[in-house]
Amino acid sequence: MSPAEALAVLAAGVGAGTINTIVGSGTLLTFPVLLAVGLPPVTANVSNALGLVPGSLTGAIGYRRELTGQRDRLVRLGTVGLLGGATGAILLVTLPSQAFHAIVPVLIAAALVLVVLQPRLSRTVQARRARQGADAPAHGGPLLPVGIFLASVYGGYFGAAQGVIYLSLMGLLLDETLQRVNGLKNVLAALVNGVAAVLFIIVAHMDWAAVGLIAAGATLGGLIGARVGRRLPPTALRALIVVVGVAAIVQLLVD
Repeated sequence: MSPAEALAVLAAGVGAGTINTIVGSGTLLTFPVLLAVGLPPVTANVSNALGLVPGSLTGAIGYRRELTGQRDRLVRLGTVGLLGGATGAILLVTLPSQAFHAIVPVLIAAALVLVVLQPRLSRTVQARRARQGADAPAHGGPLLPVGIFLASVYGGYFGAAQGVIYLSLMGLLLDETLQRVNGLKNVLAALVNGVAAVLFIIVAHMDWAAVGLIAAGATLGGLIGARVGRRLPPTALRALIVVVGVAAIVQLLVD
């Protein structure tokens, strides 16, 4: 890897760590750069997964205030996320690399629709619960763990716009602010990327120079993303999610 290529990978890591913390989809920055500097697709994917873990951790730490009071929820959803992430990582090393490509844009599009409609849907659900005298499930009800598991399978396999899918699911099914949901998303992403990376270290070939450069950049990016993301009002954050999600769909379809 030449100095210019190394600088490009480092910069992509900073960008990915920043955008992952605020929204998700950082893989869409780092993965093409790794391919451009000559890494094979699977090597690029697994090296990217490991390199982004430190950024997920710094992003989660940056959102620690929003995680207050969510320990039980984190344990429940984090356990499901770990199982899903491990499943996705196993699928990556056993299935063709194109296995999920056809469905990914559809998943992201559906997630974006939920993000846009979430305020209205949440008000409808809350009004219905008020009429029935029922309280909102503290952990999202039975649908949320199933959705988180499936999203984590996808995250362990590839992960582009994984955060958008998490935000749409939890934003709809949890009675929480979008910022508190974003804090949960960052922890789940760290767990899923982490468990996938452990399996990749054991069974797949890593490019350790790429891992180190992405990790260094993503660590800084996670701190930047937490500082910026926590200051965004809900409407601006929701708009950013949509913009990033649409960009992800366009890039995946063009590729």
